[in-house]
Amino acid sequence: MANYWFISAPLSGHLDWGGFLKTAQALQQRGHHVMWLSEMPVHPVITRTTIPFQPIKRTGWLWPPPPAPDLSRIPPQQAVMLRYQRALDTWMSEDLVGEATQELIDLAQRESKPDVIVTDPFLSAAALAAEALGVELAVCGWPAQRELNDEFLFPVQKTLGQDSRDRLSRLTERFGLEGRYFSSGPTPSILSPRLHISYFNDYWYQADQGNILPQTLFVGGHPIPADDAPPNWLTDIPTERPLALITLGSIFTGDMGFFAWAAQAAAVARHVPVVALGRNPIPADKKAELKAALPPNTRLLNWVPFEHVLPRTRLIIHHGGMGTTHAAVVHGIPQIAVPHAADQRGNARRIAQAKVGLNLTAHDVRHGALLEGAKAMTSDERVQANARQLAADFAALGGPERAAEALEALAG
Repeated sequence: MANYWFISAPLSGHLDWGGFLKTAQALQQRGHHVMWLSEMPVHPVITRTTIPFQPIKRTGWLWPPPPAPDLSRIPPQQAVMLRYQRALDTWMSEDLVGEATQELIDLAQRESKPDVIVTDPFLSAAALAAEALGVELAVCGWPAQRELNDEFLFPVQKTLGQDSRDRLSRLTERFGLEGRYFSSGPTPSILSPRLHISYFNDYWYQADQGNILPQTLFVGGHPIPADDAPPNWLTDIPTERPLALITLGSIFTGDMGFFAWAAQAAAVARHVPVVALGRNPIPADKKAELKAALPPNTRLLNWVPFEHVLPRTRLIIHHGGMGTTHAAVVHGIPQIAVPHAADQRGNARRIAQAKVGLNLTAHDVRHGALLEGAKAMTSDERVQANARQLAADFAALGGPERAAEALEALAG
């Protein structure tokens, strides 16, 4: 029996990546000792499983980030620099990462040291602690990729790449490390030399094939059947009425216009709009304005159980978050992505490349593209067939159970 630490940022989306938490559950079911380490905001989610939760004061992830200035009042080049700077500060703030690394080292000295640390793709402290403890590191949710050549980087990327290298250098010096679990190129990122687990497939990354490193294991995924009763609001909708799920995940939840436009588009396409606002608080006046702008048959909720809702869903309009994108794929649902930040742009691009949906910009949405997109995605039989085939391809790879087998092999 091996000992595994799963470490995530304190955000519910970072428990997913297509199957991260489910992989921990699969390992536990195979008889291994598994513990989840994170900050308290994700404790309620973990306690709904049988995975033991170890709260830690810091994970090294800066959240929430400092309030952003009005980017419309900043010159474009400065605004781009600010976006990249804020992203770097989120995953590589030296003080927070240093505190988290030391806390993980201290915990291992007090308790039993893990055989393997399994991390989400952006926790620098997990990578540093794994090297300090002399244990294997596995990255879940992100393929291992070659570094971009310096000549292909934008000036802002070169500037911040140097900044991230400097920060990493100071952190490794502080702990007497070499940076074994980081790439050595112009923009360092967490890199395991042994195992990266992606819950997608190689076809999904077809445009990136030349950059995918051989330690990447594609395990796909499959729907998880519900083990409880569906909510009353769902059973009240006649089963012959198709649903359209509309969500911006758990972070980018303040775009009321997106919710209203998407719900109107879904209703015109003769689907029942199900709008999931996320758990972030929304001012009462803003929520009232949104309700007034929604079609009469819309279900407006903070959260929806995917395992109950997605089998009845025929279209998803969302932000391109990896967990939502993956859920749509494994259920064979056409999707429309309107990315807001970070990896969402890559996910939206791959949705279009795989011919299972559309990649729209905020500009497209403001100019009515959601209406035509919803009509197309709910009537185009080729897109629907592509979505079903991609779901079958994902299921054939084994999902979290295959990921658990790979982690067993890594532990030796």
